[in-house]
Amino acid sequence: MIKVVHYINQFYGGIGGEEKADVKPEVREGVIGPGMALKAALGNDAQIVATVICGDSYFNENLEEATAEILQMVKAYEPDLFIAGPAFNAGRYGVACGSICKAVKESLNIPVVSGMYPENPGVDMFKKDFHIVETANAATGMRQAIPTIAKLGLKLAKGETLGAPAEEGYIPRGVRKNIFKDERGSKRAVNMLVAKLKGEAFSTEYAMPDFDRVAPNPPVLDLKNARIALVTSGGIVPKGNPDRIEASSASKYGKYDIEGVMDLTEETYETAHGGYDPVYANQDSDRVLPVDVLRDLEKEGVIGKLHRYFYTTVGNGTSVANAKKFASTFSQELVKDGVQAVILTST
Repeated sequence: MIKVVHYINQFYGGIGGEEKADVKPEVREGVIGPGMALKAALGNDAQIVATVICGDSYFNENLEEATAEILQMVKAYEPDLFIAGPAFNAGRYGVACGSICKAVKESLNIPVVSGMYPENPGVDMFKKDFHIVETANAATGMRQAIPTIAKLGLKLAKGETLGAPAEEGYIPRGVRKNIFKDERGSKRAVNMLVAKLKGEAFSTEYAMPDFDRVAPNPPVLDLKNARIALVTSGGIVPKGNPDRIEASSASKYGKYDIEGVMDLTEETYETAHGGYDPVYANQDSDRVLPVDVLRDLEKEGVIGKLHRYFYTTVGNGTSVANAKKFASTFSQELVKDGVQAVILTST
């Protein structure tokens, strides 16, 4: 019987939603939440002996401590297989699943598997470290994800040879292997080319990366009369982070009024970002969001006016889907407010 330990977050553990995202790690005997479906999919080959639960915010804000604590919980059960999630497109959950899977694999030397939507930041961070099953964007895809995760997990635990990503359902890891085919490469390449020219379906053996290219806007010709806005993924917020923007895998952005603000001081602003050393940004947030310099340019007549509001979020682990959603929302506000140009700062 294969012993399995399952990792889930506070929501799937039945503890609560975002208001409980700061709960510390705990372990419970047996099956909880999506573990019920996982248990059925594993069948008689495996048993879920324990479920580890941890809040998404707690894990991401206490990465080393949480990883070490959870690792000890998992180790105590001497499992043969570790399964995390699935996390779908929940960024902080995906990062937590990826982090603990990597730690378990490296420290306990047992197979691990998780499930995520391809745009979850956890995929890019950890797909080379272990197998991640491709899932739908949201939990509505649970019924399709669980059987694939279970099947792949059992194969790994039994030491069986895995097929290609498309065959097994996991996201390509960027690992290439030499294999033998009945036809030589030149003939297969010509066959693919002919199929492409005919408009027929074909599958490349060497997939190339697909980059999202954005055409630049035309230059602003009259800066002296232009309204310029500031947007940042560096996490600059008013002191105290009033909207509780997450330090990692942000699910929200903030809009803040800087009318009359000439300088971002240590007493009034700080960074909520968890992906870089915050010391210098907290001492002078103008280093990330240059309000002081824009005010100087405003006085000198180089620009017409600095826009009254700035928009901010945290780029650390934030999913592409969330980033696009944020931008599509506040960009409409910027256009409506007559902004001609945006200066986007990072870290």
